Amino acid sequence: MRALGLDVGMKTIGVAVSDELGLAAHPELVLARRGTAADVTAVIALVQAREAGAVIVGLPYELSGEIGPRAKRVQVFTEALRAALPAGVELHEQDERFTTALAERVLIEADVSRARRKQVIDKQAAAVILQGWLDARRREIT
Repeated sequence: MRALGLDVGMKTIGVAVSDELGLAAHPELVLARRGTAADVTAVIALVQAREAGAVIVGLPYELSGEIGPRAKRVQVFTEALRAALPAGVELHEQDERFTTALAERVLIEADVSRARRKQVIDKQAAAVILQGWLDARRREIT
């Protein structure tokens, strides 16, 4: 089953997609935010185009583990998306604390320029979120 990972920010949504075996997450694209309804429509189109069976949304908990203002904004989007997803498509929330920092580290180690990192950080963070979910799911199965 292919899965879609989302890093939902204030201005953009980073998108990653898994391979068909659900082993590896790959950075895909960055969507500009245009409002919840338009954002949900864009994500639904991606779910259908990629034939995804699951959508994993990064939830930005506070360092304490509490749900803060940022996470509440993401939950508004998540609930709208959940209501619009086609039947049979699962929606999961994944703790995304430190994913942007990890994505930044990966890009620095790959010697990606600062300007280029700014362009790809959101989709790389989505890949980190999705890969974390894929790895946890694989551990549950074994």
